[in-house]
Amino acid sequence: MYSSRKRLGIHFGIFLFIFSGIVNALEISDVVGEGQIRYLKNRPDPSSYTYESKVTISKASLESGVVEIQTCHKQLDPIRKVVILFNKDRIKDIQVRSLDGIAMAEVRNNQVILSEVQKGGSICIDLQSRALDSLGNGIYQLNAGPLMRRLFDGFLPMSANMKFAWPNQLFAVEETKPASQDGVRIQHSQDGLEMDLVFAGRMTAQIVLKRTQ
Repeated sequence: MYSSRKRLGIHFGIFLFIFSGIVNALEISDVVGEGQIRYLKNRPDPSSYTYESKVTISKASLESGVVEIQTCHKQLDPIRKVVILFNKDRIKDIQVRSLDGIAMAEVRNNQVILSEVQKGGSICIDLQSRALDSLGNGIYQLNAGPLMRRLFDGFLPMSANMKFAWPNQLFAVEETKPASQDGVRIQHSQDGLEMDLVFAGRMTAQIVLKRTQ
C-alpha cells in the first residue's frame, strides 16, 4: 500500500500523486515534465487510472454559470489516503454517489477524503460547479480541468472521457481546446459534445459555445 494524495482543483479536474512502484508497466519516455503536455494515440498502460465526467448545462446556467457535474474516478492506484480538493469558490453540494474498493469516503467542506484505496478502486461524486463563464454577445466558455496524473516532478499517461450536455440546439460549438488530433477524439451533436482524451501532462480544456436560441 502506498501513501499518496490526490487533489481535485479548479472547476472539475483531478490532481493525482502516485509513487514509482505503481508504474512498472511504463518507461521513462512515457513521463513528461512540468509545463509539457503530450497527447497519445495509444495509451501505454490501458488498465490504469481513468477519469469520467458528465456536465449538464441548463438554461438557468446561462444566468448563474452553475452546471451539474457527475464524475467518476476509476482504476485507482493503491493509496492509503486520498484528498480530493475542490475550489471552494466554485463548487457546492458535493455528494458521493458510489464507491468500490475504498474503506471510507468522507465529505468535509470542499474536500472528499478517501481512506485505504485498493488497486482498481473507484468512486463517483456528484456536485455543482460555477464552470460556465459568459464572454458577452451570447458567447460562453465552459472550463474543465486541470486534469493530471503526477509522479514526483513529472506526469504519467491518463485517459479522460468528458461528456457535455445542453438543451437541444441551445448552443453551437465555436471552438474546443484541445482540438481534434491523435489522443483527442471529439464527437458533436445538437444537444452536446463528448471528448475522449489520452495524454500525459497538465491538461485544461475549454469549450467555447455560441447561444443559438
